[in-house]
Amino acid sequence: MDTTSPAQTQPPATSEDKTVAIVAYLTFIGFIAAIIIHSSKKTKLGAFHLRQLLGFILTGFALGMACLIIGIIPIINLLMILIGPVLGISFLVLWVLGLVAAINGEMKPMPVVGPLYQKWFGNIFD
Repeated sequence: MDTTSPAQTQPPATSEDKTVAIVAYLTFIGFIAAIIIHSSKKTKLGAFHLRQLLGFILTGFALGMACLIIGIIPIINLLMILIGPVLGISFLVLWVLGLVAAINGEMKPMPVVGPLYQKWFGNIFD
């Protein structure tokens, strides 16, 4: 029985391969720059992390818009005051986990949502 994880069976990523993955996590401008860099030299690691970030950005945008729209209702607005910081901290944790995986050259998805992003955006950036 093979007990190695997928990250351990991959050849180590070179620093050139890691560049796109790391830059993608550095602001929205970094994400755009990573797409441009990736278009000239495509790597599996870069494509993986670009898909992670695309899903992360779209989810953040959708949740932000939902909070703005729902926040108009006074009773729900009070609930949003409590839920908002939890969502913010959760997004920060996901972002840090993704960045650490990129720095380590691992194709490790973000918890809970990462596998969905890979499924939904499976052919983008390949």
